Amino acid sequence: MGVFKMPSLGADMEAGTLVEWLVKPGDTVTRGDVIAVVETQKGAIEIEVFEDGTVHELTAAPGASVPVGMPLAVILAEGEKPPAPTPAAVAAQPVETAPPERKAAPALPVAPAGPAGHHRASPAARVRAQELGVDLAVLQGSGPGGVIILADVDGAPIGGERQPSEPRSPVEEMRRAIAATMTRAKQTIPHFYLSQTIDVQPAIDFLARRNADRPPGERVLLGALFVRAVSLAASKIKIVNGHFVEGAFKPANVVNPGVAVALRGGGLVAPALMDAAAMDLDQTMAAMRDLVSRARTGRLKGSEMTEGTITITSLGETGAEAMAGIIFPPQVAIVGIGAPQTRPWVIEGQVVPRSVVTLTLSADHRVSDGRQAARFVSEFETLIQEPEDL
Repeated sequence: MGVFKMPSLGADMEAGTLVEWLVKPGDTVTRGDVIAVVETQKGAIEIEVFEDGTVHELTAAPGASVPVGMPLAVILAEGEKPPAPTPAAVAAQPVETAPPERKAAPALPVAPAGPAGHHRASPAARVRAQELGVDLAVLQGSGPGGVIILADVDGAPIGGERQPSEPRSPVEEMRRAIAATMTRAKQTIPHFYLSQTIDVQPAIDFLARRNADRPPGERVLLGALFVRAVSLAASKIKIVNGHFVEGAFKPANVVNPGVAVALRGGGLVAPALMDAAAMDLDQTMAAMRDLVSRARTGRLKGSEMTEGTITITSLGETGAEAMAGIIFPPQVAIVGIGAPQTRPWVIEGQVVPRSVVTLTLSADHRVSDGRQAARFVSEFETLIQEPEDL
């Protein structure tokens, strides 16, 4: 019997709201099928199943806020018999919907009671309290069993008086989630940075020729070349592609580059292109358009939010000359690419105007060093200057 649980879709995700089920009891599902939609601080995410089987029961009702790791459904493998009802299973079944004010708060993961001075609080509440400089000792927990939750920290005492917590917009919530993740990343990952200014005139000239007779919807953008170059370079220089988990680096078998997407209402997400090194240039461009479209309409998949192996953030055609990104854990590298700039450049002894970009690789010093990072940057430069081979 497989228990389908609320997945973690971000380093600071504490719970998600079940928006809708896309299956019902009795439906057959296959690994990779989207079976539910969950609302998080980063928008609505489509949740995939990771096993084959038949949906036996749905243990959470739409509209419920479900903590990470709590059951959402029971899925039976082929030939497996339904389990006998148990008190625990019965308790987990949906109950008649009560008015909002009468709903019981879901159980949250809490820290066990400890010695004097140790205050029971959810993990996310502890992180938020540290960021804001809030003393947990002054808070009264409103969670199950008196545990301190995020809402308690957000309404923490200021100047000796408890301040009411004002409702935040989705963009504000997303900004807080991003800030919390990046703060922890900066505090726990020993970043180092390598920058290189690279001549991209060959790539721009190549795209001008390639796009000349194509309608706008079929043209390839410079960003697609960047994604291809990063993907191929990462597949060769494997030390930048993977995850640092449980105190060790685990290289990835494929390259799933997370592509930073600015949302129209504000905020940022970085969903992954799955196995991008196996795509050609046209496939990469089509996949990027699809990813951006779904990111901006709130229909990303859970795997796209959790299985990235390296991240690319680009400023597009206009903007600052350079940027250094913060690594998104558990990844070990992020590539920041500034907007193209026209600069004097020496070609065969002659100074000529060229379009150049500044690439900055932010890398995890627990995993790689300057020499290995420089190999990645050099490989990227070689690839982007030979765009016909991308």
